[in-house]
Amino acid sequence: MKEDIDMEAAMKILIISDTHRKNENYIKILKELGKLDLIIHLGDIEGSEYTIQEAAGCPVEMVAGNNDFFSDLPSEKTLQIGKYCVMITHGHRYYIGMGSEMLKKEAVAQGADIVMYGHTHRPVIDISNKIIALNPGSLSYPRQDNRKPSYIIMEIGADGEATFKLHYIE
Repeated sequence: MKEDIDMEAAMKILIISDTHRKNENYIKILKELGKLDLIIHLGDIEGSEYTIQEAAGCPVEMVAGNNDFFSDLPSEKTLQIGKYCVMITHGHRYYIGMGSEMLKKEAVAQGADIVMYGHTHRPVIDISNKIIALNPGSLSYPRQDNRKPSYIIMEIGADGEATFKLHYIE
């Protein structure tokens, strides 16, 4: 089932993943970023759902990751954000550690314009003509070369077009 996200003329969305109950960086970036319209958490929350939601100050969409053993969160969701159909999932059920092709094919088959995933702890912004694939990396346990916690800001302009920017925490 697709959930519609109410949109104003412009929108600022924080995309995070793999916090693993270590929420200090999440709280820090919330203070730095100011007003957000939506937060998307792509799993491995490990029981911090309430903390993530309460600190947000805006709507939050979350999915369960492979370490969310006792969570009632769904493993994936489809959202309508402006003109974009967005599939959100942790990615482990699509063997994302072996590459993103299976996940991207599934997202296209489901009619998604954008697929967001986590699990690898490595950030990705992959824009192709068929699908946009985003992984914000991890706010707590980064695995990419620079080992800096990371997140993505998605902004939808007044023209309805989305832009994506990867940010690192120093």
